[in-house]
Amino acid sequence: MPNTPRPRFDDIFMELAVNLAKRSHCIRAQVGAVLTRETRIISIGYNGPPAETHNCDEEFPGVGCPRDSKGSCSLALHAEQNAILYAAKNGSAIEGATIYVTLSPCIACARIIYSMKIERVIYLHSYAQYKGIGVDEGVEFLRRFGVRVEQYVPAPGFILQSEPPLSRQVLDEPASVPSAVSTRVA
Repeated sequence: MPNTPRPRFDDIFMELAVNLAKRSHCIRAQVGAVLTRETRIISIGYNGPPAETHNCDEEFPGVGCPRDSKGSCSLALHAEQNAILYAAKNGSAIEGATIYVTLSPCIACARIIYSMKIERVIYLHSYAQYKGIGVDEGVEFLRRFGVRVEQYVPAPGFILQSEPPLSRQVLDEPASVPSAVSTRVA
């Protein structure tokens, strides 16, 4: 067996969040989340409508589900919400947990994360950058109220096998959807 370093749990859990994002039926952004305590997984989630309702890419092909006044999905739950709701529904203790998410929390998710007393948030990509807004309101809110928030940085030598596609709206621009993009720290 080659002498390779064991991956950190941050790397393992973010890799899982990236893979969970691929389960999403959203045509605009696929986001995954992993809720953990210490080295154990409490719950997982990805963005999409409530279970047993519909799938956006099937019911609204090409355009996705209806939008609210801010341009967000009006029918979907965010990945963080799905992970937290599933954990709560099943009686899992959430207080003191860490959540790994492929897109930093929006302000609504940040309020839920804070209210559930999640202590740490690790995110891969910026929600503000994805939405084209100046400030990551969710990140700022969480930091203001004492939640540790960090942008994910892979361990030296760790390669994230792929990244979640943030948009499937690229039917005429297929090169802009990463299918197996690697992130490497030099």
